[in-house]
Amino acid sequence: MTDSNAPDIIRLNTPYHRIGGAEPIARMVNRFYDLMDQDPAFAELRAMHAPDLAPMRVSLAGFLNAWTGGPRDWFEVNPGKCMMSAHKGFAIDAETSRQWVDAMDRAARDTLDDAELVTAMIDAFRQMAGGILRNASQG
Repeated sequence: MTDSNAPDIIRLNTPYHRIGGAEPIARMVNRFYDLMDQDPAFAELRAMHAPDLAPMRVSLAGFLNAWTGGPRDWFEVNPGKCMMSAHKGFAIDAETSRQWVDAMDRAARDTLDDAELVTAMIDAFRQMAGGILRNASQG
């Protein structure tokens, strides 16, 4: 016998639902780009981006929605794309990688209420950034 509610139960236990869905993720993403745009500590990271951050705000929020277990729209619009391929061609070095993690850490801590989940997310972001950095240094 199968439980027809199991997929709904599983979906409700995702980080996406735990932090409150798309709105908190959008706040975190906006805080991240605001920090990057305004804080000199992230100047090198900011210099890697286009003057208009609006498209990146939408894209990162969509990616994080899907990555945390929410709607998978970003992956449907970007089939076969991952963080490695999305950042291919960027001159990412240890400093810009560190700046990205630091800005994401501050943005998450400033906007999300679940400290345990934020810590887990930042650990995952740190691993992601390390993989992107290794990939960039090999390319």
